[in-house]
Amino acid sequence: MLCYPALAQIDSGPFPPCGSDPVPPYPDLDSPPSVQVWDRAELGRDWKPPACTGWTEPGFSTLVATVARFHYSSGADGLLHHIGAISGLAGMVYWSTTRKSWHTLIPNAYAVSGPTGDQRRKDFSLDEMLEGRTLYLHQEDNLSGKAIYQLRILKVSPDRLVFSTENITTMRYFLIPLFQPGEIQSIYFLDRESQDVWRYYGIARTGKKASSLTAGHRESSINRAVAFYRYLVGIPMDKEPPAAR
Repeated sequence: MLCYPALAQIDSGPFPPCGSDPVPPYPDLDSPPSVQVWDRAELGRDWKPPACTGWTEPGFSTLVATVARFHYSSGADGLLHHIGAISGLAGMVYWSTTRKSWHTLIPNAYAVSGPTGDQRRKDFSLDEMLEGRTLYLHQEDNLSGKAIYQLRILKVSPDRLVFSTENITTMRYFLIPLFQPGEIQSIYFLDRESQDVWRYYGIARTGKKASSLTAGHRESSINRAVAFYRYLVGIPMDKEPPAAR
């Protein structure tokens, strides 16, 4: 009977800071981010995302949550400006567990004027990064190729920023389709804890219909998630050690 409480604790997957304690919990301030990866054997094929993500389709192929606490002195406007600086994503690096070295994750990225992606434009200004707006960008991944993404600004206040991204075009490796539209989704919650301390919570998933070629790369998923966190908060992306070897 003493073992019963432990058996009753069933992993329900990630839960963002939406009115209750997040899962996984935030680490100590300025510690490396905590990253947790789930597979379908743990949560089931038809895992239901938390309602506050806005994701309606159940299930996943890859599911990653990244949480951290960090110092940041430029406030919400500084973070929002950085989020809108799409061209800055170009050249992002991560630790390749296959090659055992730092490699470029995003060779190219830029803002576009609409969902067709046929007109390149300058980075988004603060005046455009408004709550409720949907913006668009072109991004090239080193493995899964090029796609047009939508960037949705879900919450903007001095103490909280929430935004999400989702591919709206098919992603291919050479001619092989890897991800159909809507198969790569991320959502990020940035909450001010005190004057210059912020909390970061990000969830990224690939849909359950994604190509089997993209599944099972746990360490790579961790390093990719940490690369974006480091980029956003201003940590050198090739700082040793990498999150996963």
